[in-house]
Amino acid sequence: MKTTRSRGAAAVNKKEALSGEGSDDVSERIRVTLATAIGEGALKPGSKILEEAIADHFSVSRTVVRGALGVLESDHLLERKRNRGTFVAEPGIQEAKSLFEARRKLESILLELLTERATKDQLDALEKLTDEEEHIHQHGDEKSKTVLSGKFHIVLAEMAGNSVLTEMLSKIVARLSLVMALYEEKHSNDCGADHHRMIVKALKAKDLLKAQQLMEHHLTDIEGRVHLTEGQGDRHSFISVLENFS
Repeated sequence: MKTTRSRGAAAVNKKEALSGEGSDDVSERIRVTLATAIGEGALKPGSKILEEAIADHFSVSRTVVRGALGVLESDHLLERKRNRGTFVAEPGIQEAKSLFEARRKLESILLELLTERATKDQLDALEKLTDEEEHIHQHGDEKSKTVLSGKFHIVLAEMAGNSVLTEMLSKIVARLSLVMALYEEKHSNDCGADHHRMIVKALKAKDLLKAQQLMEHHLTDIEGRVHLTEGQGDRHSFISVLENFS
């Protein structure tokens, strides 16, 4: 038995050595891969995470995989269910309401910082991003639209110059992607390029109150797409099954 365990450990070490990466590097790559898949909707709420498949794909031990999953679990993107395994999180109604409320407050603060700190070049770059949004919404495929959704808000946060607030917003946006997947009644990948353009215009004019009002209207529009009632998440999951198998 001892020999078998030793051989197993040696095999795992050989895999990790061949990959040319340390376990921490691979763990981060696994985390980013899964987080991106969740954010883009490829991994739906309630999907089971297959540890063995991940370990085989990245040629690492399941210990390394569990390290990555642990980080995603602490970020509330995954949840571990006793004796069942790890699954993509399914946010409850109260959690969804709290996330929307937190986002409203946070984006308002970020606009205040941005009004004080943003340079003309940064705002010009933000405006060009809205041009890109409009082009993709007119000519891009559904995946491109999904990838773009939310990018404006993260870039805006980065330009505000506070890395802690940017990290907070990034995590909230990621968790809200699960909320939208579960509760969105009228699906739309259009994050409001026209709203974004008006927000940038207000920022260029140094009109903080106007920018905050526009952001509030924009976020209200996004929240208006969801139907936060008991059973709505189950309904979406069932409809997904019907779409996949009919």
